[in-house]
Amino acid sequence: MLPPVYPILDATTLALRGISPELAAEAFLEAGAQILQFRHKAPWTRETYSTAQTLAQLCAQAKVPFVINDRADYAALLNSALHLGQDDLPPADARRIVGRTALIGFSTHNEAQMIAAENEAVNYVAFGPVFPTISKENPDPTTGLHRLRTIRTLTTRPLVAIGGITRDNAISCWNAGADSVAVIADMLPLSCTMQTLRDRMTEWQQLIQL
Repeated sequence: MLPPVYPILDATTLALRGISPELAAEAFLEAGAQILQFRHKAPWTRETYSTAQTLAQLCAQAKVPFVINDRADYAALLNSALHLGQDDLPPADARRIVGRTALIGFSTHNEAQMIAAENEAVNYVAFGPVFPTISKENPDPTTGLHRLRTIRTLTTRPLVAIGGITRDNAISCWNAGADSVAVIADMLPLSCTMQTLRDRMTEWQQLIQL
């Protein structure tokens, strides 16, 4: 089962805010994050891989899953989990690379994709964007909570709501059937320091208890 809050370290968003993925990961893990995903949409460099290595080590020390977005090859090298999109390597082929026991997630954006995902070799599915998002270029059409409720009836796998999730609307997503909410922008306070990042993760942890 996935934790209720799924923080995503988006390299582009973090760079715009002047915060390194390593610092954000350390702060979130210290405040109780139970999973972290590293999302890097630009071409990978040695520096990118070094960052991913550090994040993997931090997550291993905290005993929480570390997820790499899109890249099955790097996920295999780092013995990490993997999250795939509709245009990435098909899950069955990715499974051959990362192994039978690796955690694999798969993004969907409509009912047809979710139905098709039921036959894929994945452990959990994501659906969205539920709300308007600024963290992705050319995002898929916004789905809304009503379609999230419909999607919940189409899968028995753990379901992650993604896209524009904030502390103000997360509870609505959980009530609509999401097991977890993936969060990018709302994980980052206006001023990002180790302390403010820890405090923001703590706010999310407190929200779970409401």
